[in-house]
Amino acid sequence: MAGLLLSLFGCNSDPKDDGKPESGDADLQPVAVPKFERDSAFDFVAKQVAFGPRVPNSDAQKRCKDWFVAKFTAYGLKVTEQPFTATAYTGKKVNGINIIAQYNPSATKRIFIASHWDSRPMADSPLETERKNEPILGADDGASGVGVILEIARALQADPPANLGVDFVLYDAEDYGDDSDVNPNPNSWCLGSQHWSRNLVPSGYSPKYGILLDMVGAKNVKFTKEGVSMNFAPTVMNKVWKTGQYLGYTNYFSEEKSGPVTDDHYFVNTIAHIPMIDIIGKSGETQTGFGAHWHTHNDDMDIIDVKALRAVGQTLLEVIYQEAAGRF
Repeated sequence: MAGLLLSLFGCNSDPKDDGKPESGDADLQPVAVPKFERDSAFDFVAKQVAFGPRVPNSDAQKRCKDWFVAKFTAYGLKVTEQPFTATAYTGKKVNGINIIAQYNPSATKRIFIASHWDSRPMADSPLETERKNEPILGADDGASGVGVILEIARALQADPPANLGVDFVLYDAEDYGDDSDVNPNPNSWCLGSQHWSRNLVPSGYSPKYGILLDMVGAKNVKFTKEGVSMNFAPTVMNKVWKTGQYLGYTNYFSEEKSGPVTDDHYFVNTIAHIPMIDIIGKSGETQTGFGAHWHTHNDDMDIIDVKALRAVGQTLLEVIYQEAAGRF
């Protein structure tokens, strides 16, 4: 996850964990939706973490990329790799690889779900006291969103929704930005999504909307209505939140509004002009604006909660199948 964007614009109980609605809603009629397998998603997160920090220019980056391509291909998706080179704020050349996987590529009606797949190359949180110059594992910040995406891709292959194309985009080099307090540069973040937004794959891509996942797997996570999302795509934001609440995940999908953040969706909205929202986690907010594990070495598998993965994944499957039925 990138950082707070400061100047762009002007008590519930745990839900039942069976993926079934606890209450009806006039706008969300029942459709057949597969169950999101939370343990499978957890395993997908763990596999990424096992590669080690997935920072650009590393062996872990290459091995993890090859694994993503193999998994998406095995699920019957059309996979495209988009390599790029960018200059980081440090002056270092960053070799990144965006990965685009398309379900039902011939469908005209399309939506897309994205996450960044790299991890932070340093543990620079003010809450970290050791090994600050070493890259982090990024179990939540990066791997959790991709774990949810891979499980959704598996579910689509097993139970295909008709008349809808779903694209998955994994952005690289999101977390290589400048987090200093002195003259921070928002454009130093999200290098992969900036490149993709200027060089759309597929060419001329024009989906109905996009949904970004960032830090969606931590214990005690909460998703607020983030400012960039509400500025560019409030209708999508409200519908997704309503869907999560409809499924009973009210302690995850909060009506609280929060300030804008520099994340991949900002550049997709402003460069590609595709409406996109961000499901971004706030887990025990600290002085950093995020959870205590953010940009620290505590962002490992111990922070990951299968219930959080399930809340996000089941909500997105509901969105997909409602969309396919023309009801979203």
